[in-house]
Amino acid sequence: MCGRYVVDAGIEDLMDEFAAIAGGDLRDLGRSYNVAPTDAVPVVLERTDQPPEATRQLHAARWGLVPPWAKDVSGGARMINARLETVAGKPAYRGPFARRRCVVPASGYYEWQRLAGGAKQPFYIHPGGGLLAMAGVFEWWRDERLPPDHPDRWVLSASVLTTTPADHLAHIHDRMPAMLSRDQVGDWLNRSNDDTGLLADLARAGTAEVAAALTARPVGLGVGNVRNNHPDLITALS
Repeated sequence: MCGRYVVDAGIEDLMDEFAAIAGGDLRDLGRSYNVAPTDAVPVVLERTDQPPEATRQLHAARWGLVPPWAKDVSGGARMINARLETVAGKPAYRGPFARRRCVVPASGYYEWQRLAGGAKQPFYIHPGGGLLAMAGVFEWWRDERLPPDHPDRWVLSASVLTTTPADHLAHIHDRMPAMLSRDQVGDWLNRSNDDTGLLADLARAGTAEVAAALTARPVGLGVGNVRNNHPDLITALS
């Protein structure tokens, strides 16, 4: 699974990278070297309720998808990832995968390798430069306890899709985030695309292309504590 990642980019950088406009209040977003479940994370999505054309927007979303029928947002902490192989058939993800897909930008992500004796070694996995476009899905949850005009009545949440890892990363963990090349982002975000089989193929092809340029380096154990958030977390062990 992908349980921690890095966003070392400002809001303007994210909008420029993905040709998006601000889609709401982005004040909760900032550079983070230890993004954790339930954090506010940047997502890029396509809005189709603002005619005449679709609009690509950058939003702040809660990491961990909250289904519309949830009583509160707490369960989203367990739904930060969805498996690409089964996402189209899961009740909470079926609709989002067909109609509400997003890109989750990242500079890189962490994964833990299990060592002999039960210890775990964290690795930082990243491209040579630039941002990754992790394939994601999003959902809107309505808080019925709040009045219709309350700014927090609607909560946007998202999950990162995962898939089998590239061969050179498989020794670290048996899953990795599904990723998209820049050429694939438009097709992924296009909400008129609802062929889930073709969408899964798109994400698999994108992962194979992007993952070829990823490298992994062991980093310190500090990333395991969500209270730690500084650039040294991605420094390679000497």
